Amino acid sequence: MTDTKTTTKQVNVTSKTSVSVLFAGDSGDGMQLTGTQFANTVAVSGSDLNTFPNFPSEVRAPAGTIAGVSGFQLQFGSKPVYTPGARFDVMIAMNSAALKANLKDLHRGGIIIAGTEGFDEKNLRLAGYPQGANPLEDGSLSNYIVFPVPVLQLTREALKDCGLNHKEIDRCKNMFVLGLLYWLYSLPIDTTVEMLHAKFRKNAQLAEANITAIKAGYFFGDETEIFANLGRFDIAPQKQRGVYRRVTGNEACAIALTAAAKKAGLKLFLGSYPITPATEILQTLAKMKKWGVKTFQAEDEIAGIVTSIGAAYGGALAATNTSGPGLALKTEALGLAVILEIPLVVINVQRGGPSTGLPTKPEQSDLLMAMYGRHGEAPLPIVASCSPVDCFYTTYEAARIAVEHMTPVICLSDGYLALSSEPWKVESPDNLCEIKPRFQPERNPEDPAYLPYKRDERHVRSWAIPGTRGLEHRIGGLEKQHETGNVSHDPENHALMTKLRAEKIARIAESIPLQTIDNGPEKGDLLILGWGSSYGAIKTAVEQALAEGLSVAHAHLRYLNPFPKNLGEMLGNFKKVLIPENNNGQLIHLIRDTFLIAPEGFSKVKGLPFNEMEILAKITDLIKEH
Repeated sequence: MTDTKTTTKQVNVTSKTSVSVLFAGDSGDGMQLTGTQFANTVAVSGSDLNTFPNFPSEVRAPAGTIAGVSGFQLQFGSKPVYTPGARFDVMIAMNSAALKANLKDLHRGGIIIAGTEGFDEKNLRLAGYPQGANPLEDGSLSNYIVFPVPVLQLTREALKDCGLNHKEIDRCKNMFVLGLLYWLYSLPIDTTVEMLHAKFRKNAQLAEANITAIKAGYFFGDETEIFANLGRFDIAPQKQRGVYRRVTGNEACAIALTAAAKKAGLKLFLGSYPITPATEILQTLAKMKKWGVKTFQAEDEIAGIVTSIGAAYGGALAATNTSGPGLALKTEALGLAVILEIPLVVINVQRGGPSTGLPTKPEQSDLLMAMYGRHGEAPLPIVASCSPVDCFYTTYEAARIAVEHMTPVICLSDGYLALSSEPWKVESPDNLCEIKPRFQPERNPEDPAYLPYKRDERHVRSWAIPGTRGLEHRIGGLEKQHETGNVSHDPENHALMTKLRAEKIARIAESIPLQTIDNGPEKGDLLILGWGSSYGAIKTAVEQALAEGLSVAHAHLRYLNPFPKNLGEMLGNFKKVLIPENNNGQLIHLIRDTFLIAPEGFSKVKGLPFNEMEILAKITDLIKEH
């Protein structure tokens, strides 16, 4: 619902509950920075939001072409927001390629703000428009509200006396666009002004030029008749209490590791090799040295994990982060961590594959590799995050399981969660569950012999810290004799140890929560079973389906190995089960094999996350079939 009010200048202000905006242009146009600053302002203003950065894999993508388009989409609103929007309401198109690449996803009647300098003959040709065609002039955009704006010209005019050279002035054009959007959505410019003063504290001239460009864009909207006729929009803030910050999934993973180490009373060590889209975890933790966090940028993926294994053996909360190609390289060492039975958190930020594949595009492509991608019988726990904020809680849980069950744990994120952001109510340490490592105490000479692989009722061995008196024992990748840890090639012992390691992982199901329904009835016609980053699209689609009176529910898995104990019973309460996945069908195989049912699969492998319209259409089709 909307209502209209009037400013002192007689400009209509229309109140909305939510809006989706896309910033799009060449990969060198700074769309990610512009979108991020807009998101920061929205967050500070109190709106809920969800973002989706979408940019090319190439360092220097071909300028002016469809392949070179970089976009930053966000949805913000006065109600909970779970996706960046299946369609957007406003598109900032800095060139003709950006318009052409994204027009299909703009709502009919949506707003286009087009930077006219990007629609010259050269840009139109590079974008693949026919000779002589210009969408800003030929009537092909008649279904939309179009505002051609000479952004570059206006920026240059505003900054003609600032003392910067032409190249530096042209880089300020994004701030002009940002100011115009702030006016359009009744947002303050203060947050960005503060950011610019901080970013350019050593170059006041550059800071002032960017601030002038923001103000020029803001006043252009305020004083231009075409925008005055459109009016402004207002999104009321959410009524929330507490301290909030905007967080990306990668930042949340890093913060969770530090919180888990503090809670467990351990030092934190990250052994890492930079890889898209996981690198920011290393970068974030590298800034935390003053809190005792140790990071090591290794020469390759193998060195990254083996240094972490060494740190875990030495008594630290150890972690390594990577993406699919890196996880493949880590598999031998991961098997070593399994047979040693030491705690290790492996954060895998999935991306499109195979091989180098789609480095900057999300995909849920590594579940089966996480489950089975090691030689020998080497089971380990797997958990998956479902939102940028949930990356904190899932990574924290991965650390708890690793420490308390003496095992490596794979925590699955993906490129969408890692780089997207949303507001997070900063968690109080008092609300976080305890993490209790079980260290082996020192042994006196008269004590019984130390048995490094003696297990408790959960089949978990204790943690022996090197240098502790009386705890000398063998270590290595060869099979261990039951309890003593001595090298053993005995067939019966190998069978026993293989079963004990598998049973230890299975018994983790006793210490994890039962599966719950996120939304909808406990029994019904259709259950949507999701995992990972499909959460927001599924939740929004199911909310809409329930509003239409459909018998549908949504359950989302965090624990993928082992499954929650009650999952089979839950699945049996529905006539049909639908499993949407950003892959060619991976969870569906695990569900079929484990529970002997026949779920319906719904795959998407386009390097893009699901949107709610796709899920809702599939729900409607399945229920109609029933």
